[in-house]
Amino acid sequence: MIVHLPTIKQLQYLVALRRLGHFGKAADACFVTQSTLSAGIRELETLLGVTLVERTRRVVRFTSLGEKISDKAIKVLRETEELAELARAQGRPLHGELRMGVIPTIAPFLLPTMLPRLREQWPELKLYLREETSGAACEALHRGQLDCVLLALPFPCGEIDSVALFEDPLFVAYPRGEAPTADVIDAATIDENRLLLLEDGHCLKDHALSACNRPDLRAQAAMMGTSLHTLVQMVDNGLGLTFIPGMAIEAGILSGTGVDAKPLESAHSFRRIALIWRRSSPRESEFQMLAASLRQIVGDVAPEMRRVDVSALEPA
Repeated sequence: MIVHLPTIKQLQYLVALRRLGHFGKAADACFVTQSTLSAGIRELETLLGVTLVERTRRVVRFTSLGEKISDKAIKVLRETEELAELARAQGRPLHGELRMGVIPTIAPFLLPTMLPRLREQWPELKLYLREETSGAACEALHRGQLDCVLLALPFPCGEIDSVALFEDPLFVAYPRGEAPTADVIDAATIDENRLLLLEDGHCLKDHALSACNRPDLRAQAAMMGTSLHTLVQMVDNGLGLTFIPGMAIEAGILSGTGVDAKPLESAHSFRRIALIWRRSSPRESEFQMLAASLRQIVGDVAPEMRRVDVSALEPA
């Protein structure tokens, strides 16, 4: 007896529609026309004998069963991709496509140094980058949209494996003339009424507040910023003070400003930068090689950043 099963393309169309909630956007994401995507989903519904999506002029609404099937489709597609990755990994390492997520408080400061060196070491690697906040990057990783992520730990990211790259020290940034005379900043001296933080979704905010061990800072923060560059401009205009990671300072984020930055004094006055991937990924050996390359690159260009042992990283 021949059993007709859904095709990979049909499942890809369904997952894209579930993720984007719009036929046109889903079609663009799948590089097909809207009519092709709509027909593919209708064929899937006919094959299964159920309605997966309620269609109206304004809203795309998944049925309860449609949600369950699309969730299962995500897992099926991820397993299919891992099957292909397993075969590819048996050939040349770090060859072909690799989709890496990078959080916004790392991407602009590490990538300009990292990418030329990686191209030199692995010329056949096609590295596709996607900048996401920590939560969005973890979700994309588990959906199979990303293969690995450059992330700052600790951060709850589900079932992952990880390799520590280096520890990135935290600094407190002040408007010109407002920094204390001390060489380092005691967290207890930070004025919560003048503190500027990143918006929710950026793990740097949580790392800085955790390092300070002062819950009141979260509640009293004066204003939220969308990026580190925005926060630096606000500090430069005398609006308050903020936390800046060492890699951003090394990359010149304070250049052309009057901002003064001093190291934060704390038992955990750093964030740990790591490469993470799905625990089920068959490409672990490649990610270990990539992590080793990244650690060496950082050590060459920024030796003041404390390199760490792989064993020092606690399981996430």
